[in-house]
Amino acid sequence: MSRTEQNGTGRRRPPTIHDVAREAGVSRGTVSRVLNGGHNVSPAALDAVRSAIRRTGYTVNRHARSLITGRSDSVAFLLTEPQERFFEDPNFNVLLRGCTTALAAHDIPLLLMIAGTEAERRRNMRYIAGHVDGVLLVSSHSGDPVAAQLHEAGVPLVACGKPLGQGSRVSYVAADDRHGARDMVRYLYGAGRRRIATVTGPLDTPGGVDRLAGYRETLSECGLPVDEALIVPGDYSRAGGEAAAALLLERAPDVDAVFVASDLMAQGVLSTLERAGRRVPQDIAVGGFDDSPAALAARPELTTVRQPWDRISAEMVRVLLAQIGGEDPAAVILPTELVRRDSA
Repeated sequence: MSRTEQNGTGRRRPPTIHDVAREAGVSRGTVSRVLNGGHNVSPAALDAVRSAIRRTGYTVNRHARSLITGRSDSVAFLLTEPQERFFEDPNFNVLLRGCTTALAAHDIPLLLMIAGTEAERRRNMRYIAGHVDGVLLVSSHSGDPVAAQLHEAGVPLVACGKPLGQGSRVSYVAADDRHGARDMVRYLYGAGRRRIATVTGPLDTPGGVDRLAGYRETLSECGLPVDEALIVPGDYSRAGGEAAAALLLERAPDVDAVFVASDLMAQGVLSTLERAGRRVPQDIAVGGFDDSPAALAARPELTTVRQPWDRISAEMVRVLLAQIGGEDPAAVILPTELVRRDSA
């Protein structure tokens, strides 16, 4: 079938959902379900409809569909961090790119929103209600009211990481932070390190809490004491890593390994160790977390724990679209992987 057909006035008309259904050999309802997320559609029918859309050149009239469904056909990527963190931390950019790609498969645009201050949060919350169909919430801290407010407003949302204190009310997708931390500490211990320190993530975030828990548990399992002097809080920034490493060397000059809760902080730790004349990994082994671009940019390149960012973003989108379609909240925890490089 051609991309357009003649109407009664002799003008070419754009293809309609009926044309797609006829081309695909399915019902109009099946096409509609595909256009609204593909739920309850068989793989064969999904492929047939997508092929028919390509052949006919059908495009969705978003305004008309919005009037019928009451939906905006858009999703917000809401980052509850200061704007400078978005540009500094490569994880946010990787996650944003993955979510954008996953939504593009459904022809749904993604709106980037940053709420690092109370004023920004209020402004974004006012916009979200009635303007987007759902929210991908990134970097929620303990006591942050955003998740609870979205839930109370009936806005579908999926958090990246387990929202602290939200119970089963909020959908989330997370890497297995505790298991990843355990893998790293076991690896450092197996390499002969016995004074293993850690620079934690923020302890008002689920990642910070779980990575510290994994560190503590594994030291105990290995028969090593949990020395509080070897635990230094960090904030996931490079500058935070530099400051934490300086404090750690002051407290425990005999430290021979550091598990750092993010690659970006680990870059800062490496800088401080270099200035102090400590060789990595000969004098002190350094392990990171994330396997972000910062791990490869570090010198030496970081041994780290890989978070499966592509899967995290794809699952966040899948769970959100299912929730928009009426399904209950869901929790997804994905495995991490130890990546060995030159720093440990």
